[in-house]
Amino acid sequence: MTSNKRQLKITLTRSPIGYRRDQRHTLRCLGLRKLRQTVVRDDEPAIRGMVNKVSHLVDVEECQS
Repeated sequence: MTSNKRQLKITLTRSPIGYRRDQRHTLRCLGLRKLRQTVVRDDEPAIRGMVNKVSHLVDVEECQS
């Protein structure tokens, strides 16, 4: 089985304090709880949508696995 899946490296760069509850919930669903925490997720439309919703709070890099 070859692993040519693209992945996203998502880092929380700004605090979600003061933003809407749904944005904080989206960060939790992505697995981000602490500032400067990084998670790697598969590049899927659902994840892209979540990242788009909180794009002002995170940095995203594409990586190949």
